[in-house]
Amino acid sequence: MRLPPDFSRRRTLQGAAALAASSLVPGLHAQSARWPERPLRVVVPFPPGGLTDAYARLFADHFSQMLGQPSVVENRPGGGAIIGISQVAKAPADGYTLLVSTSGTVWQNRVLYSKLPYNLDTDLTPIALFPSGPLAVAVAPEVPAKDMREFIAYARERQVNMASYAPGSYPHMVADQLNRHSGTKIQTIQYKGESPMWIDVAGNSAQIGIGSYQAFATVQQRGVRPIGVTGKYRSPKLPQVPTLVEQGIDTPLVGLEGGLALMAPAGTPEAVLRALSKVAVACVETERGSKLRESFGIPNKPKDLAGTRRDWDTEVPIWIKLAVDLGVKLD
Repeated sequence: MRLPPDFSRRRTLQGAAALAASSLVPGLHAQSARWPERPLRVVVPFPPGGLTDAYARLFADHFSQMLGQPSVVENRPGGGAIIGISQVAKAPADGYTLLVSTSGTVWQNRVLYSKLPYNLDTDLTPIALFPSGPLAVAVAPEVPAKDMREFIAYARERQVNMASYAPGSYPHMVADQLNRHSGTKIQTIQYKGESPMWIDVAGNSAQIGIGSYQAFATVQQRGVRPIGVTGKYRSPKLPQVPTLVEQGIDTPLVGLEGGLALMAPAGTPEAVLRALSKVAVACVETERGSKLRESFGIPNKPKDLAGTRRDWDTEVPIWIKLAVDLGVKLD
């Protein structure tokens, strides 16, 4: 029987992939002897263009290079990320379908929604956690505020809109906290991702937005102006802009840093999770990974499997309590 011309090459690539996988995690073949033997699917429950999509594509490309199997990123926006997350939660636990989503959608959604088509505690398991870095807090060109306290005073006198990249997201919860603590009546407008959100801020349809530096930078030349950043340290990209904590904003959420979670269906073999986590951590050490972190102004590196699990035990309860205390319901 005559073999196809590329048969030997395919066998060589498959052998290299198996060798790479076993070198990543000793004992991998004992639990999942033939993984990976087909393409990997990475689901992003947001449109292209934001930090979530950028990290997913970085991880997917590095996985292809390291393990010799193609990886495809699928954007499945809508429903406050529920559509995309549901696809992964209901997928086989075989290491071939993964999720990259914002931490809020896999942490707080369990209390932000009365009913979900999946159980975030039992249907998904974390693999790695990519930090989001300080988020830019920026106002529309027609808003005169130069810092957050001036914006709060501005918002007390008139109706203003907060642009949010997803229901229950960081900006959604910040707006709710400001309303409760500062006497504002900020209305949150929900978008399917960061790109359309910032476009409306630039067009003065929304007066303020909160999101990644890189996405904000696409509209900065159109007059969108940063008045603060979230978290406990300044953005390397906006060193002259003080954090909201530095400005004396004492609502508890503004000092916290969220992230982007890489997850798999619960029941995925432990050795496969370890291999995927190693690829995720290694991808930021590449030239492309370093450029991505630099462009988004993210100084911190992702947490590995053990570190991510520790955060799940210590930080997730804090975020969930904030959502419960605020009483936000999205259905």
